[in-house]
Amino acid sequence: MAETESRRPEPRYGNRPTMKDVAARAGVGLKTVSRVVNGEAGVTPDTEQRVQEAIEALGFRRNDSARVLRKGRTASIGLVLEDLADPFYGPLNRAVEEVARAHGALLINGSSAGDPAREQELVLALCARRVDGLIVIPAGDDHRYLEPEIAAGVATVFVDRPAGKTDADVVLSDSFGGAREGVAHLIGHGHRRIGFVGDQPRIHTANERLRGYYAAMEEAGLPADDAWVSLGSTAPERVRDAVTAMLDAPEPVTAIFAGNNRVTVTAVRVLAGREHPVALVGFDDIELADLLQPGLTVVAQDAATLGRTAADRLFRRLDGANDAPARVELPTRLIVRGSGEIQPWTP
Repeated sequence: MAETESRRPEPRYGNRPTMKDVAARAGVGLKTVSRVVNGEAGVTPDTEQRVQEAIEALGFRRNDSARVLRKGRTASIGLVLEDLADPFYGPLNRAVEEVARAHGALLINGSSAGDPAREQELVLALCARRVDGLIVIPAGDDHRYLEPEIAAGVATVFVDRPAGKTDADVVLSDSFGGAREGVAHLIGHGHRRIGFVGDQPRIHTANERLRGYYAAMEEAGLPADDAWVSLGSTAPERVRDAVTAMLDAPEPVTAIFAGNNRVTVTAVRVLAGREHPVALVGFDDIELADLLQPGLTVVAQDAATLGRTAADRLFRRLDGANDAPARVELPTRLIVRGSGEIQPWTP
C-alpha cells in the first residue's frame, strides 16, 4: 500500500508558483523578486538574471489581479450580449475588445440569451469580480438592480437598447428612422400591403422598428391591417408561420419588412419557395446578402461603430467624466440590392 501511494503523481493543477518559490530557487529575498517582477531599480544584473532564470524554470506569472486591486482598479471590463453566436454581435464585440486593449484592459463577455434573470445574474457576477466597467445589451426592462454598483463606481454604458427604469449612458442605432425608410422604400416601389415581422414586443428595438413601420404607412396614407403585423420569437418555425400566413391570406401582402437579421434569414427561405415574387427588406445586413438572387435590400446598422462608441464612452467615464448620462443615436443606411425593388405581383 505504501509503495502504491509513493507512486502517485503530483497534482497537475492548482499549485501555481509564487514569488516565495522564485525567491527560494534564486536564493534571494522576496523584495528582490518583487523588484525584478515589477521592473524596479536596485537589483544587480547577476541577481536579476538568477531571478529571471528561476521565473522561467518555475513558469511563474505575476498576479495582476492582486496588483491592480491594490490600486483600486482591475483593468477589466465586462460585456453582456444577447447571443455571442449572433453575427450582429461579432463586430460589436471585436470593436469593444479593441478599445479595451488600447486602454490596457481585459474584456470579459457573456450571453444573456435574451433572459432578464440571466442578464442580471451575469452582470452581478461580473461586478463581484470587480470589473471597472460594464457594457450591457439589456434583455430586461428594469435595471435598478445596477444602481448600487453604479453608485459604487462601476461605469456602465448600455448599447442597442436603453436601460430600464434607471438613467445611464446609452448608444443606439436609429431603429425608428431606419424602419421608416425601409418601409417607405417598399411603398415607393408600388407596394400597398406590406407585412412586418419582428422580435419580441418587450424589446425596445422591436417596438421602435414597428413604430417606424406604422409611421411610413401613415405618411403614405395607407392602412396597416393587424393581420400584416407579427411580433414574437425569432425562432424559424414562428417566423415561417407568420410569413406564410401573410402570404396565404385572402388579401396577401406583396412585400415583407423583416425586423432583424434572424427574421430576415427565415423570410428569405420562405420566399424562395413561393411561386410569385415577393419584395423583402430586412433590418440588419447579413453575410452573403449581395450574392442572393436577387440581392437582399437591407437597412444596415454599423455594429462595430456601436461597440466602439459605447466603449469610448465607458473609458471616458473611467477617466473621470462626470457629466449627465447621454443618449447617442447612430444613423442607419439603406442598401439597395434588388429584393426591395421587386414590383407587386398581380394576377
